[in-house]
Amino acid sequence: MQTATQHHLTAAEFLAWEETQSEKHEFIAGEVFAMTGAWREHVVVSLNIAAALKQRLRGTPCQAYMADLKLRVEAADAFFYPDVLVSCHPEDNKALQFISHPALIVEVLSDSTAAYDRGDKFAAYRQLESLQEYVIVDIDSRRLECFRRTSDNEWLLHDYVGDVDCDLTSLGLRLPLAEIFEDIG
Repeated sequence: MQTATQHHLTAAEFLAWEETQSEKHEFIAGEVFAMTGAWREHVVVSLNIAAALKQRLRGTPCQAYMADLKLRVEAADAFFYPDVLVSCHPEDNKALQFISHPALIVEVLSDSTAAYDRGDKFAAYRQLESLQEYVIVDIDSRRLECFRRTSDNEWLLHDYVGDVDCDLTSLGLRLPLAEIFEDIG
């Protein structure tokens, strides 16, 4: 994420403004942040996850989306671009500009965003009542951290590393780590 622009916008102003931009921007409480490009491995892993989810969710009310669709976190007055997200909410599956009710969010770490993805961004995501799982993918260690919301509204970490499957209980499916990290050297 890069430095914020100097002017503050409302959410509606941001949406209108970003429609005219050639680059993606995230929006947090009136501030706009330019998004940087991703490394090849980041894109490959994101695509592997999105493709696996799309295939497994076929015929269900749930739909997987990739990094070019905004996520609205109204409680945080923010718009983000998660690497992958899944929504089963009927309003989201008719949405034009952004999703508001994801069940699952996946962020693939990069050196420049790791602390943010684990910290402030996850804090904002936790304000989404619909969110059941937040998955952080660490390419360097070939590891997934799956944070699952409990019935007490607490977040429980499930660590996946090695030749195992990641259980995505919010969607009732499993993704093998070998499939997630396919084509990564």
